[in-house]
Amino acid sequence: MLEQIKQWLERRRGRPTGHLDMDNLPNPKTPGDQLLSDTRLIVLDLETTGLNPAKDEVIAIGAVAVTGGVIHLDDQFDLILKRPELDITETVLIHGIGTEALTQGHETEDALLYLLEWMNGDPVLAYHSAFDQKFLEKTLRAQLGYNVNHTWMDVADLLPLYFPKARPGGKGLDHWSEHFGLEASARHNAAADALVTAELTMIALNRARKDGLKTLKQLHDKLHYHRRLQNMHRF
Repeated sequence: MLEQIKQWLERRRGRPTGHLDMDNLPNPKTPGDQLLSDTRLIVLDLETTGLNPAKDEVIAIGAVAVTGGVIHLDDQFDLILKRPELDITETVLIHGIGTEALTQGHETEDALLYLLEWMNGDPVLAYHSAFDQKFLEKTLRAQLGYNVNHTWMDVADLLPLYFPKARPGGKGLDHWSEHFGLEASARHNAAADALVTAELTMIALNRARKDGLKTLKQLHDKLHYHRRLQNMHRF
């Protein structure tokens, strides 16, 4: 990852500091007839200073690409942001990212620009995606003035959709991981959590393919319908 960033920074060198050329950033892909077997998906996880997007901030980003039922370990994103000014006293014991790590992290603007180029506009999946989406969109807007909407899908919806009879013992990432016998190398580490989420995504998508699901639009629409049903059942 460090070598890839060095190469990317070399290519970016010469552009004005703080310059963001929107025209050269990849456009987000709209769900359509793209075959899931050919579609690159981004599975993402964030570490933050807290749980409130209104006042807390992103400090680390982990993500991995998956395509055609394969998790590409050579196609990952794993960075701590350089944000030493942030107060991490309430969460440092959870994610283990202290002041020294934030001081030595990557420049926030460069890291976010690199993330956008690496994502290449591909659809994003996350566990409880509304959390990650709110935080990431807020950070991109504040740091880069970037307001482009990407396609997000929630793995927390995907799993019960295709395993409705499963009883994982709860609704958390840990519950589903234990249900399928998966082990995380470290919890509350963005890259490790993204990898476990990707494994769960592959399990669900394999079941979806066996049920005849073929395209990105079918997946997106089915998740949207499932979420609507869940919301209706709350009343």
